[in-house]
Amino acid sequence: MKTAQNYLDGLNAAQRQAATYGSAGEGSVKAGPLLVIAGAGTGKTMTLAHRVAHLVVSGVDPERILLLTFTRRAAEEMRRRVETIVRRACGETGDRGVRLPWAGTFHSIGNRLLRQFAANLGLDPAFSVLDRGDAADIMDKERHGLALTATRRRFPRKDTCLAIYSRTVNTGKALESVLDEAFPWCAEWEQELRSLFRNYVGHKQAKSLLDYDDLLLYWQHLVAEADFAKAIGDAFDHILVDEYQDTNRLQARVLLALKPDGSGVTVVGDDAQSIYAFRAAEVDNILSFPDHFEPKARIVTLEQNYRSTQAILDTANRLIAGSKRQYEKELFAPDRPGARPEYVTVEDGDNEAGFVVSRVLANRESGSDLKQQGVLFRSSHHSDRLELELIRRNIPYVKYGGLKFLEAAHVKDLLAVLKWADNPRNDIAAFRVLKLLPGVGPRLAQRCFRLFEAAGYQAAGLREFKAPAAASRDWDAFCDLFCLLTLAEDPDAAWQSGLAAARVWYRTQLERLYESPEIRDADLEQLERIAGRYATRERFLTELTLDPPARSGDLARDPALDEDYLVLSTIHSAKGQEWNHVFVLNVTDGNFPSEFAAGKPEQIEEERRLLYVAMTRARESLALIAPLRFHVTAQHPAGDRHVYGARSRFLTGELMATLEARFFSRESGGEVRFPGRPERQIDIAGRLLDQW
Repeated sequence: MKTAQNYLDGLNAAQRQAATYGSAGEGSVKAGPLLVIAGAGTGKTMTLAHRVAHLVVSGVDPERILLLTFTRRAAEEMRRRVETIVRRACGETGDRGVRLPWAGTFHSIGNRLLRQFAANLGLDPAFSVLDRGDAADIMDKERHGLALTATRRRFPRKDTCLAIYSRTVNTGKALESVLDEAFPWCAEWEQELRSLFRNYVGHKQAKSLLDYDDLLLYWQHLVAEADFAKAIGDAFDHILVDEYQDTNRLQARVLLALKPDGSGVTVVGDDAQSIYAFRAAEVDNILSFPDHFEPKARIVTLEQNYRSTQAILDTANRLIAGSKRQYEKELFAPDRPGARPEYVTVEDGDNEAGFVVSRVLANRESGSDLKQQGVLFRSSHHSDRLELELIRRNIPYVKYGGLKFLEAAHVKDLLAVLKWADNPRNDIAAFRVLKLLPGVGPRLAQRCFRLFEAAGYQAAGLREFKAPAAASRDWDAFCDLFCLLTLAEDPDAAWQSGLAAARVWYRTQLERLYESPEIRDADLEQLERIAGRYATRERFLTELTLDPPARSGDLARDPALDEDYLVLSTIHSAKGQEWNHVFVLNVTDGNFPSEFAAGKPEQIEEERRLLYVAMTRARESLALIAPLRFHVTAQHPAGDRHVYGARSRFLTGELMATLEARFFSRESGGEVRFPGRPERQIDIAGRLLDQW
């Protein structure tokens, strides 16, 4: 393939070293394991895209490249960038389209492989993938079945049970250890939880259901068998993983099983940005990656920052330097010195809100849009007082993250119709649909499903159910709809028309069950538009479950209607984002680090990384805000009981030397003058001594 070599000209030396690692032969690139430590703002995505493009330009078949990401959007962005780079490299004579058919999230790729190897795994290839809500409902059903909701002492709720199960699966640890480390208040229920989880797994297997975690768990068990691991691993010459610091143990095991010698493996990430331990992410995956191979993996470190000023980087560098185990790096930004970040002490939460608002408005007057300013916080409730002040001052804002699009009840209702048709044994979807009908409760829904089950899950079995009089017309229409969705000769031929028919049937239920049906129906119209991008119903349902749209229309707030708005976000939701001006709330001990993390060194280190992520979101200015006192919540609204906050243990003397310290109070605006003030001095000190 004839190429123009200047396609790498935009990279710095370290980026180019990572992108071109390995020896190019005839139509291939031979490379051992490579670890790219990409510091915040150092061009990680650009480097990885050039790495993939370089492989393609060097003759590697794109179909033999496996690219694993954590979001579908990241995979799509990578595809676009790779195609642009390859076109630039090959000029007009090159292939104008680069397909990366095996670029996607761990879960979406796992879903594809499990369907291909379903026969080997004892799975029905038409299995359904449960979202978190449906998985929790199954867990709840099994709780009731085991009479665990009738215990004299409080048994964990369904969402807590699902969280315990998920953490046990993803960490690969024993249930006893998970309870001890993360859910100590549930430790007394260990045996009951084992029974519950056994029933939960049995229910899924009986109904051909896989939850989100199963996609990784089954994949890991598949490649634990050497012959299957080799069959899948040999299908790819190169495997690349983005954000490797966010992988859990299952994901790391899958990667190492596919390429045990590390040939063609490239992982990119930053141990300093590993902040998702609550999702079972394991920072040790990236810290120990080189040691899995002999010889050890090559390490390339990206340190030139393209986002922040050097003053901001100086503070961030000092913070992360205190980490006990890390890949050492010193971020630098040539020719961008900038002003020192501020450490702002305020009296309380009200003054914290006052400072942020005053500075945000001042920045706006200086030409920085509200959208270019971000307010970050450790926990969602930390912004409560600020939100009240923003409303009072008529400043529009959005807050991330909220309820997901697919978590909205009306969207789940319509999708349940499709899920039941796609997998007739999916009792959770069936119960949701049946209970939409007037007069149909849990008992009638159970009776209907048993008739349907006895009829071999055939649509005709539904006709045998006698619906309540109030639901008879809707029930007859639903039976017709179910036949349409399940008895078509080719269910995937123009399947979107079936979705349109389901939406027509559901509109009557929507108007009866929910307020603002017009707004909610707009969500369902959006769902139809999304469906047009998918060739099959199964692909549509699975992809939406694995990587759902962000937000539901009926939850949009008034600020979203404004042309400009301030961004409020938890730090976890802000990862990967950047703003010109960043304000970090409540930078005190007990918040950074959180009081709930203070007992374990590894949790303290993650809290340090969390603050580091917050700092490195800023381009031009950074303000760390520390209230001196916090009002106790359990008191009269006008009460003044409070506790004092201590300076964060992360803000050492060396780090404080990089900050501009100041105090802010709304009450300290102008100086009061007393024109008749006497000139003489009063010796109060002497009087006090004389008392003793």
